[in-house]
Amino acid sequence: MRNVLRCLRQLRPAFQRRDCVLFSVNVAEESPCHFGKSCHIHSSAYRVVGPSETNFVKNDSFVAITRALSTDAAKLTNTETTKAGPLVEYERRIANGELVEGDACQVDTLSELQRLYDELVESADVCQLDRNSEKPVRSGWLWSRLLSHPSYSPVKGLYLFGGVGTGKTMLMDLFFDQLPSNWRKKRIHFHDFMLNVHSMLQKHKGLSDPLDVVAGEISDDAILLCLDEFMVTDVADALVLNRLFRHLFNKGIILVATSNRAPDKLYEGGLQRDLFLPFIAALKERCVVHEIGSSVDYRKMTSGEQGFYLVGGDLSGFLKQKFQQLIGEGTPTPQEVEVVMGRKLQVPLGANGCAYFPFEELCDRPLGAADYFGLFKKFHTLALEGIPIFGLHNKSAAHRFVTLVDVIYENKARLLCSAEGTPQDLFEKIVTISEAKNMAPRTSSRSRKNDDSNLCVDNELGFAKDRTISRLTEINSREYLEHHAAMLSEKKERMDQNAIEA
Repeated sequence: MRNVLRCLRQLRPAFQRRDCVLFSVNVAEESPCHFGKSCHIHSSAYRVVGPSETNFVKNDSFVAITRALSTDAAKLTNTETTKAGPLVEYERRIANGELVEGDACQVDTLSELQRLYDELVESADVCQLDRNSEKPVRSGWLWSRLLSHPSYSPVKGLYLFGGVGTGKTMLMDLFFDQLPSNWRKKRIHFHDFMLNVHSMLQKHKGLSDPLDVVAGEISDDAILLCLDEFMVTDVADALVLNRLFRHLFNKGIILVATSNRAPDKLYEGGLQRDLFLPFIAALKERCVVHEIGSSVDYRKMTSGEQGFYLVGGDLSGFLKQKFQQLIGEGTPTPQEVEVVMGRKLQVPLGANGCAYFPFEELCDRPLGAADYFGLFKKFHTLALEGIPIFGLHNKSAAHRFVTLVDVIYENKARLLCSAEGTPQDLFEKIVTISEAKNMAPRTSSRSRKNDDSNLCVDNELGFAKDRTISRLTEINSREYLEHHAAMLSEKKERMDQNAIEA
């Protein structure tokens, strides 16, 4: 795969000749696969064909590649653009052993990200991406009425969706890291983004169109907006998104988003979904929609351990012992965390960046993403006692736990927990409507009561459970825990150095 990518880069100059066409001949080989099965691997031989030969190429084994890779980024003098984009960086990381070699689906997605990268570099001035460039003066309500037409970006964004663990977040981060630092760009988790939006709406409460003002503030800060884990489960978010993004797209915002769901599946079955449908139409109009079709969950390829995910009953004493080991010589005490708009979250026990909660106090109370984000601004490790098996009786707690795991993962935090079962066991009774229909039919020996006891049929939760299981697996892997330990060590070294300099 690396050879193919290298060949493509070497052939870039050829694409500058508009009178040339590139053809490939695919040769199938049988090779042993990493998973113990034989796989068909396609190798390709490339040559550039002049205009006089193109009329003679009629064989179906030749495939014309009609879209050339852009070379504009290579022409720029800005030293930051010598990175050449996400495709080249991806190959470099694989060569250095920083990433597991991906599959064709990931490479295909990187081609889309590279396409977007090249278009952004080419249209940086028109899109006003440079923070130092002159921006039009906006004054909220007045500005929106002086403009007679929307100023859409000439560059379409990208909406990536696919199954859990296929590398969506990694690929978007790789793309974002290659962008010049002087660009007006922002990368944020969707939960966090919506919390910011609601907070800004509260600040501008009373204006005739506060969403227009909020959109103006967002676009002044970032023209390129990268949202990770785009998912809509809340009716308040659904009603806001349609009008908000109408304003954002009108102001030239370019959206890059990752999601587990296709656009048409967003907020499926939600309240007042008809009011949300115009947003889906706008999303598909302003973004190229691309599915990552890989069936491999790369998060589950890590080496799982048992040290931080404890399964069984009556583990309270052992969990507290492990918690004390993590905090060292510190003495845990009740603490308080400020979340949003002056609200406080009470932490039962906390010390040295580690917080301890019984499951009920964190997921059986009316808490949400704002509370969890606030928690991990102060703490890097959470000890969670007594995660139950989820079902109909604790459906709300399951939704909060899914959100909690998302926030832990986004903040690269550490989770020490005790649970009644493995990650798969926790969600065994959570199914989608489609899964429920495909379940075994009842017989005379299986009553409805026994068949449906505690079974929770919930599309959003049933869809999210795979992501949560995957993330719990990775969070407990040796690689993740080693990365977390290294992060804490680097932070301590910086603090010690600052103390010496002070």
